[in-house]
Amino acid sequence: MDIPMNLSASMSEPKLVCRPEPKLVCRKVWKLFGARASAILSAHGGHLDAAMLAAEGLVGAVRGVDLDVHVGEIFVIMGLSGSGKSTLVRLMSRLVEPSAGEILFKGENLLSASTSRMIEIRRHQMGMVFQHFALLPHLTVIDNVAFPLDIQGMNRTRRLARAREMIELVGLNGKEQAFPRELSGGQQQRVGIARSLAVEPEIWFLDEPFSALDPLIRREMQDEFVRLQSVLKKTIVFITHDFDEAIRLADRIAIMKDGEIVQMGSPEEIVLTPATHYVAEFTRGVARAKVVRVAGLMTPASATASDAPVISASMTVAEAAPLFLAGADHLAVADRDGRIVGSLAREAVVALMLKG
Repeated sequence: MDIPMNLSASMSEPKLVCRPEPKLVCRKVWKLFGARASAILSAHGGHLDAAMLAAEGLVGAVRGVDLDVHVGEIFVIMGLSGSGKSTLVRLMSRLVEPSAGEILFKGENLLSASTSRMIEIRRHQMGMVFQHFALLPHLTVIDNVAFPLDIQGMNRTRRLARAREMIELVGLNGKEQAFPRELSGGQQQRVGIARSLAVEPEIWFLDEPFSALDPLIRREMQDEFVRLQSVLKKTIVFITHDFDEAIRLADRIAIMKDGEIVQMGSPEEIVLTPATHYVAEFTRGVARAKVVRVAGLMTPASATASDAPVISASMTVAEAAPLFLAGADHLAVADRDGRIVGSLAREAVVALMLKG
């Protein structure tokens, strides 16, 4: 197989990988419930452990969270019920007021923003989808999708045209005049997604959007979500308690426990190198082949036969494995630009899958 002229050079010389600029930044963000929470936190210099919180009669819903959400990434926050993940996502948009910390959106400190400024940001730059669809039952699909544009003051002709675009995007053509009660659960969630996208948000918050759906519809909605992101390339904060869902969707994952982030990294890092016993238990049942990407298991491109099937470096090993059933010993691996950058061997896949 021919190797692009610039490939050998790029493989022999290390390249600096530059992360995109963060769209959203959280620094030492706290949310405490209880009397004089902010004053007590300040008196302790912003450092309160679980024992100190209990002694002060406070509940630490979110405790000292630091994170960056980069432009165009799907950042998944997960944890068990009560871990603080839903509270954290509401702090990011100031639907819940933080007790302390700093939240920067496109460089602007949201904690310094006025109420009117926050309303403007939520209306024009943030999209939100929650577990319960919250559709307006007396409005049709198209009017539900157009509703946030109506709130913005957009004229009817423009907002209906935009709503039709979003309805087509989520695959609900023909349902424009239906009412929510006439739709399945999956269709209702698509309406919620279309409505949140109608404002063309710069950041998209989704709090367990598929957890109320049955498993088959949930899988279908995950497929739809992946398709939408491939088209829209939004900056997304996605909340879930389902690790299979997280590793399928996430660029990076943050795992929360008792209001704190205990580990943050790529799905591979979380599963293969858990930082704590809690994370190890949390990920114990996850098959490695579902997590490891082809890029992490491939060898140089010269080892690939010229007639080998071509796969994406971003696929998981589990997704690529069935292609060996046709008898191939190697698969060619291409990058996002379609250039052949490596080879995936059958033996490497078998060895990984036998590890569990």
